[in-house]
Amino acid sequence: MSTIQPNIEQPVSEEMQLVRRAKRGDDSAFEELVRRYDRNVFRIAQHITQNREDAEDVVQEAFLKAYGNLAKFQEQSKFYTWLVRIAVNEALMKLRRRKPERTVSLDEDVKTEDDSLPREVADWSPNPEQMYNQEELRDILTRTIQGLPAGFRTVFVLRDVEGLSTEETAQALELSVPAVKSRLLRARLQLRERLNRFFQNKDKANASGDGDQ
Repeated sequence: MSTIQPNIEQPVSEEMQLVRRAKRGDDSAFEELVRRYDRNVFRIAQHITQNREDAEDVVQEAFLKAYGNLAKFQEQSKFYTWLVRIAVNEALMKLRRRKPERTVSLDEDVKTEDDSLPREVADWSPNPEQMYNQEELRDILTRTIQGLPAGFRTVFVLRDVEGLSTEETAQALELSVPAVKSRLLRARLQLRERLNRFFQNKDKANASGDGDQ
């Protein structure tokens, strides 16, 4: 005799409770969502646009669009993932307007397959902790990230800086999971190469300075 399994609903997350309250017209709930995520959205926007004023504009525009389209949010993903998608699109539009001669897109074909790249890239950074304090290292890393192409930089920031999962990153950028993995791997390769080059040049400069004394 088969037993009927009870239909146990999944608990609604605190984030989703705020979203549903905001949908019902509770502006204080939406304000709480803004307080939760405005710094994260600003960091993402600044990494993409590389301009503080543009990033501040992106944050305002992203939240305004999210508020205006809240009824269309179907709750199939986290609200934050949906918000990031809006913010990334706004940031890329800023870049397009600033650089009309260059098309900035996340839809370009990336032909490199995961299997053709070295697997050890998971540990993508050099090991400079003994040479630099955390603040200096963070500044070096930020400048190096800014040198990545926009498509790779955006994937890297969402996945490795902001900590979104591969699936969440794919949802936020409207890309396939394999495309995110491929771009992330290539971003890590480029970043590691640039960081290694930076530290090698730094070491040469230090050695040259020591030799002059």
